[in-house]
Amino acid sequence: MEAREIVGGALGPMIGEGSIYEQLRRRPETPFDPLVGTGALVYDEAGGRDALADLHRGYLAVAADAGLPALALTDTWRASARRIAASRWAGEPVNGANVALLRAVIAERPGSPVLLGGLLGPDGDAYDAAAAPAREEARRLHAPQADALAAAGVDLLVTQTLPALGEALGLADAMAATFLPYVVSFVVRPDGTILDGTPLGDVVAALDDLDEPPAMLMANCVHPSILDAALRAAPTAVGRLVGLQANTAALSPEELDGAATLVGAEPTTFANELVAVARRHRLTLLGGCCGTDARHLAALARAMRA
Repeated sequence: MEAREIVGGALGPMIGEGSIYEQLRRRPETPFDPLVGTGALVYDEAGGRDALADLHRGYLAVAADAGLPALALTDTWRASARRIAASRWAGEPVNGANVALLRAVIAERPGSPVLLGGLLGPDGDAYDAAAAPAREEARRLHAPQADALAAAGVDLLVTQTLPALGEALGLADAMAATFLPYVVSFVVRPDGTILDGTPLGDVVAALDDLDEPPAMLMANCVHPSILDAALRAAPTAVGRLVGLQANTAALSPEELDGAATLVGAEPTTFANELVAVARRHRLTLLGGCCGTDARHLAALARAMRA
């Protein structure tokens, strides 16, 4: 079965991972690169590489124990060609090294259905739509990373935490040019818009009008209640936006941005809220974002199986 069919729901519900980026950047013992983020930890033999692998290992164990197909994402949300070139890792194959690490972790559990997604992020601040590049510039900026991830052997490409439609279209162009299936994920507001003010219905229509549309549309970095309100306000997006990697806190991007600590939620409460929203709006891919850890993912897996 191809990746496109699996993310399209052919295997039924799929579970994503929980937070990795937000967990590791808050650990004082973990070296966190200001430009490349967690993507540089693959080169840290003093503990960062192991910390990265262990988080993935724990999340994939939850999925395997629950018998759920999983989507694992490389730690390359900030590993664009522009950021790598400006960092101490200039010239290093950061994307390929992260693919190899995650592929090795996945191989530790042969037989477990896991898709390996190559992760791309926005060029600028994920919460600042005004900083997002226009479509053609975005295609040019993101194409080298999309090509590097595809060449390293991922199953599909995934871009997350996007604030603006123009950059999303440019990213879609860059990812589609690799001939791999791809997923596009936005930060949404309760009024049914993304952060640049575009209504979700218009976002879906613009992406589906592409020659090679996304295999899946989803949201991330918002609480389940926020996506619930957004989809109620934009009913034409229901059935097309079918995934959510959720925060534990029902806070706006402005409240989350630069927060020194993350507001957590009791794992079972979080899981039940997320599954209730998934039932209501026919979501098929569920996982965690800010504030989540292995406890939240385990509770989510139990709720999904129930």
